[in-house]
Amino acid sequence: MARIIQAVRGMNDVLPDQEHIWEFFEQTIREWMVAYGYRNIRMPIVEHTDLFVRSIGAVTDIVEKEMYTFLDHLNGDSLTLRPEGTASCVRAVLEHNLLYTGPQRLYYSGPMFRHERPQKGRYRQFHQVGVEALGYAGPDIDVELIIMCAGLWKKLGISNLRLEISTLGNVESRTLHRSRLIGYLEKHLGKLDKDTRRRLYSNPLRVLDSKNPEMQKIISDAPGLLENLDEGSLRHFEKLQHMLLDQEISFEINPRLVRGLDYYNRTVFEWVTDKLGAQGTVCAGGRYDGLVEKIGGKPTPACGFAMGVERLLALMVECGKEIPNPVPDVYVIHQGEATDGFTWKTVGHLRDQGINAILHCGGGGFKVQMRKADSSGARFAVIIGDDEAQAGVISVKPLREKEKQVKVGLEEAVGLLKGI
Repeated sequence: MARIIQAVRGMNDVLPDQEHIWEFFEQTIREWMVAYGYRNIRMPIVEHTDLFVRSIGAVTDIVEKEMYTFLDHLNGDSLTLRPEGTASCVRAVLEHNLLYTGPQRLYYSGPMFRHERPQKGRYRQFHQVGVEALGYAGPDIDVELIIMCAGLWKKLGISNLRLEISTLGNVESRTLHRSRLIGYLEKHLGKLDKDTRRRLYSNPLRVLDSKNPEMQKIISDAPGLLENLDEGSLRHFEKLQHMLLDQEISFEINPRLVRGLDYYNRTVFEWVTDKLGAQGTVCAGGRYDGLVEKIGGKPTPACGFAMGVERLLALMVECGKEIPNPVPDVYVIHQGEATDGFTWKTVGHLRDQGINAILHCGGGGFKVQMRKADSSGARFAVIIGDDEAQAGVISVKPLREKEKQVKVGLEEAVGLLKGI
């Protein structure tokens, strides 16, 4: 026998028994986005590598170690499976000149790809929903994004998420903080782990996000970015806090909160949970006012967030959200030489009337078909034999209730099956 080919490690199948949870989530997302005036945009999963190097940053973990990059041998281009969605969205906005008509509220969803060590809540192909608001400069749009998330958690039945916020300031304040941070870390060079020494001069802010327990004392005493904030960023951050308090949105200020991507500035935020182990961040975002210009557009303020679908689905289950698996309305049983034409007509008519009907295929006697009907989860069995076909009627048998089987015409059957 040939060897069974399995899925690539860290890239998972979504099986039919799980699909209804995804469909519930996706439908909830669509309705939620419409309520806030966000429009859907769909980008390709493959982009030119330079898009991510330029936007995310050449010395980030994503670009250095995690991107799936390959050479297109037909034309020599370096291409990359998208590791995140913001850069692709901004590229599409610029390429199609969407900002010409004014600010844009956009959202997207789909698979992203990063070559990481697979573990619960972290996969090599994972799914995100991303929201981007381009052309808005004030903290009000930052607050709207956070309020949107708070409302979504209620719709999904998710509780006990904690909101952490901070600010990265502007380029000048980050440059000053970077210099002070490097100077501080150099004094502890002998105690720094391998990752910290590697990032020390290329991306020292990421040191603050280290999960190494041995590094926590050094990190806790490191200079804080909030100590070097410029006046404009400070005002923006204070207004953000005031608006959140006014809307009764609870938050914690986390001065060590940094993002793994170079394009963030000013507001950053994360929604985190203690219920998923190490992968506690389920949604993260902030402002990226310099990204549009970095990719080739005019200076444009922007803000957004992305949420991990697999983590949110796991959290929904953890919080006890009940999502019923949809079942068919009817399972159609048929037997007899004269039934074929009438059976197809019956099934077609039921479906045209909005009744979900499974037609038994593959033959088998009445008892076999009834067992199939019962295991399908359908509420009713529709039975068609030679007698029914000749009389132009069908037998309707309730499968979940103790009611009698009845023989009715097609139009009467529709009302019966719909509960009218």
